[in-house]
Amino acid sequence: MTGASRERAFGLEPYVDYLRYERGLADRTVSAYRREVEALIRHFDSVGIDDPKAVTTSDLRDYVFALSDRGLKASSVRRAISAMRTYFGFLVEESELTADPTERLDAPKSGRPLPDVLSMDEVLRMIEAPRLDSPFYWRDRAILEFLYATGVRVSELVELPLGRVYLEDGICLVLGKGSKERLVPIGGAARAATGTYLREVRPGLDRGRSAGMVFLNRMGKPLSRVAVWKIVKEAARAAGVEKRVSPHTLRHTFATHLLEGGADLVAVQELLGHADISTTQIYTHVDREYLKEVHRRHHPRA
Repeated sequence: MTGASRERAFGLEPYVDYLRYERGLADRTVSAYRREVEALIRHFDSVGIDDPKAVTTSDLRDYVFALSDRGLKASSVRRAISAMRTYFGFLVEESELTADPTERLDAPKSGRPLPDVLSMDEVLRMIEAPRLDSPFYWRDRAILEFLYATGVRVSELVELPLGRVYLEDGICLVLGKGSKERLVPIGGAARAATGTYLREVRPGLDRGRSAGMVFLNRMGKPLSRVAVWKIVKEAARAAGVEKRVSPHTLRHTFATHLLEGGADLVAVQELLGHADISTTQIYTHVDREYLKEVHRRHHPRA
């Protein structure tokens, strides 16, 4: 396996994008984490591990021992462990893994901080934030509406083909992690914005290089993950939202708002495309007061 194919198998580039755009880390920190994970991937290759799903806590302990045996300072070993935890946490968050092998590495890892959840007012302000005089107004608005209405991952959004969007029926067919398909409803507002974009904007962008994807850039090519991150962040800035916002924030907000509205956790798991419900529980926290209110209203002895 070549170095490039190893990195693809282990999702290195999406991980680096996550650090830079989702976590907002400085370039220097991103480079340091990348080097650590590249070294980890090379180690896995040397011991015959070609898939992150095959990595165990024991494998990681062996790697840490190997670092120590090479005479690395304790601070360098701690940095390597920190990078491993961030990397495997990312894979769990992306539903590439259902369990984090770093959780039992040395001391148990404290829970990762959940992304901020937007209020309904903040969501609406972001959706209305794109400039009306921009030629990409309807594209950007459709992207914001679509992310919040469906809870799709940014990778699923940019890889969504026209033939899998059924606006009249209000659904889209999403190809998720592990090439698993799922049907996701599209709400009325998202249907309207996406329909306007498809009728009035996309035909002018498509120059035969669209690969059949829904959302295109000014060159007529499919939008990249980074481009969508920039659209979301600019909308948050223009809307005066002071929280750290990314496409994943809208996904997390989608799930949280559904739960707060009374949706069943299993249904939310299906909508998000999670293989394991424990991942849904990580993504979707519900305010304690809301839970108390549900208990008070529905438990016969409350």
